[in-house]
Amino acid sequence: MSDKGRLVAGRYRLTERIGSGGMGTVWRAEDDVLGRQVALKRLHAPHHLSDDEISTLYERARREARSAARITHPNVVVVHDVVDDEEGQPCIVMEYVPSTTLGALLEERGTVPPREAARIGRGMIAALRAAHAAGVLHRDVKPGNVLLGDDRIVLTDFGIAVTSGTSTLTRTGEMIGSIEYMAPERIRGRKPGPFSDLWALGATLYQAVEGQTPFRRDTAIETGYAIAVDPLPPSRQAGPLAPLIEALLAREPGERPSAEETERRLRAVAATEPTAPRQDAPDAVVSHPAAVTPPSSGPVAAPEPTGGSRRKRRRVLWSATVAGLATVAVAGALYPWPDGGGLQDGGGQRGGGKAKAPAATPPPVPHGYHLVEEKKLGVSFPVPNGWKLRDRTSEGAKYIDPSGLVEITIGMVDPAGPTPVAHFRDIEANTKKNYDVYQRLRLDRTTFRGRPAAIWECTFAGRVRTFRAIDLGFGREGDKEYDVYLSAPEEKWDTYRPVFDTVKEGLRTH
Repeated sequence: MSDKGRLVAGRYRLTERIGSGGMGTVWRAEDDVLGRQVALKRLHAPHHLSDDEISTLYERARREARSAARITHPNVVVVHDVVDDEEGQPCIVMEYVPSTTLGALLEERGTVPPREAARIGRGMIAALRAAHAAGVLHRDVKPGNVLLGDDRIVLTDFGIAVTSGTSTLTRTGEMIGSIEYMAPERIRGRKPGPFSDLWALGATLYQAVEGQTPFRRDTAIETGYAIAVDPLPPSRQAGPLAPLIEALLAREPGERPSAEETERRLRAVAATEPTAPRQDAPDAVVSHPAAVTPPSSGPVAAPEPTGGSRRKRRRVLWSATVAGLATVAVAGALYPWPDGGGLQDGGGQRGGGKAKAPAATPPPVPHGYHLVEEKKLGVSFPVPNGWKLRDRTSEGAKYIDPSGLVEITIGMVDPAGPTPVAHFRDIEANTKKNYDVYQRLRLDRTTFRGRPAAIWECTFAGRVRTFRAIDLGFGREGDKEYDVYLSAPEEKWDTYRPVFDTVKEGLRTH
């Protein structure tokens, strides 16, 4: 007998069955009290569960649906009510959104372009951020739970399709039909968290651009095993979305980008113009966006006193700081220049007042720092205690903090070109050729210690997070140009930005 026309909780009349899954059936229903259409999900449990297990599952669903009702966000389906039908089964009453699902769209079309996937992903991550802020985990992020309306992207089933206990493959009450989107920590029986939802987002985006989930196998057990131990298959159609998808699908939760970082990177990809893939783009990208030597340039010849050779040597220097990073994010505000060394911008001033005269001697090494000497560069400078040397060449030395995420680099170009700002513009032009997205925060002509100088700031996206960088170059044409460069995760920029100032002020040229 059909349930069409049934009245649930004396108020909601079922009118059309619009979806079903392992944990319930979704109906379009009429709210007889308010005279509006709603979506009503009637939950049902797998047959193998005991009465006690079913009771626990239903009570958990009620509790978590009430939690989901606290979320108010345009990308989150609104939960109106939680009621029981005449059989005691919980029913979740939600807003009705005329739409198709991403799952249905992919079933029909196979894939979507990366920019479209990024646009959909922006709606999904906005919904997840709102849910996580309210203390609600989704736990069943997948294409079938993404509603594509005329003017809205809505994530549904928050906190509803959940496990009754831990999330291993053999425990009772586990989610049915969603194993391909379950994060590795859930497969291993660990407690899920917000980063588990982000892994599922990554699996959804992978499917959107590649046509199938990354670890799909013939059976659920094989799929779970692949998620837990197999390497991620490389994406072939993700384009600028590939680095973010790879980061979201990191096996360890702590290696995945935050929701905020994910949203920034999705916004950057969604804003790009569609372009054909460049066949000459390098496979590996570097921690400083200036450090790209196109494969077509071939081996770098012996140093010659020409502008082109200087630019090549500069790229080689930054290539020594490889960190496997990708597209540039558009984020970050301008920071004022703390001008202990006398910086000015053309005829104008930075930091107020006239440019100071060069200091007779650098300030003493501050507490918490130690002085290092780089004889090949002809410089010494303070480095925070605990930081270690990572790379050293005749043209640069890089020191990193204990986390390996923050670096300070001193570089040297000999002989220097016409102006440091022209040098940075050359590097920036090369960067734009090799990246689909690049955002400059500032590139200013200045002076430092009485010499021509340039200050360059930018943000760029790594595999896991967005970094921010600042670079000071100073020197006269034909002499030596010295560069002081700091990069750090954007969310910790305020913490590490003072390191740049300390190193800059304490730099000693011999």
